[in-house]
Amino acid sequence: MDMKSALAALAALGQDTRLEIFRLLVKAGGEGIPAGEIAARLGAVQNTISAHLKILDHAGLVRAAREGRTIRYVADMTGFRDLLAYLMEDCCNGAPELCRPVINAVTCDC
Repeated sequence: MDMKSALAALAALGQDTRLEIFRLLVKAGGEGIPAGEIAARLGAVQNTISAHLKILDHAGLVRAAREGRTIRYVADMTGFRDLLAYLMEDCCNGAPELCRPVINAVTCDC
């Protein structure tokens, strides 16, 4: 990941509704959630949620899959891992054991 991509991802997550959407999709796992259901769960207008999802998609943090007339969104964990790797690239000034608690906190079997 380069700085421009990292900035896009951080900017996308720097807005409260988009952060809520991303956290909701992370919680949903690989099954994802249809756009309409995301709007309903967050109590938001569907076209507003669609605009937020488009920003998250362009930032590489979500993926969309069409199922007939429905679009299902899934958190793109590869994009998120790339962001974390970029942020921690030169971690701890040569003492990577200091980063172990952070790595353990974000590591899952997903």
